[in-house]
Amino acid sequence: MDDVLFQSDVTILGIGNVILRDEGFGVRVAEYLDAHYDFPENVQIVDGGTLGIELTQFVTGTKKLLVIDSINGHAAPGTRFAIRDDDVLAHFQDKISAHEVGIQDVLALLEVTGHKIPTVTVLGVQPYNLEAGVELSEEMRKLVPEVAAEALDELKTWGIEMTAKEHVAPVDIGRVAEAVADQQPIR
Repeated sequence: MDDVLFQSDVTILGIGNVILRDEGFGVRVAEYLDAHYDFPENVQIVDGGTLGIELTQFVTGTKKLLVIDSINGHAAPGTRFAIRDDDVLAHFQDKISAHEVGIQDVLALLEVTGHKIPTVTVLGVQPYNLEAGVELSEEMRKLVPEVAAEALDELKTWGIEMTAKEHVAPVDIGRVAEAVADQQPIR
């Protein structure tokens, strides 16, 4: 565990491809949370983007993992999902997008190496628009604060208290990607 770069008790992981509009929903919710709330030192917020197995360095050793993502649940656009613990790996078994395969691989690797994350929750929304573009669809944009509130509620059940920031930093939704070597937790 000494070689884990970003070990934290609790990790909030926003994943998705921000150049495919609503596919980047998880990243945008993580950015919203980081801009609007102060979290205790034992909580890290990570923009996981479309990283695959590289996510291991951000989640190994975490005790509670909250993943936020757009989810193809074969439901109506805007449908919300909450998937927990053992159901998470089962959910990701049929997924084919790069980041979904990546998080499945990371969770499976941690389990077989004896570092299984005890508590995992995935919050997601069925996307409206997956065309090229960096902005969320209007419908999905409206869901960002709602899913952020769901994330805060989940964290409260884990005993994590956060406070609203007095001054909200602007969120740069034009930020598309950084080199993996420069990828750092959002905060």
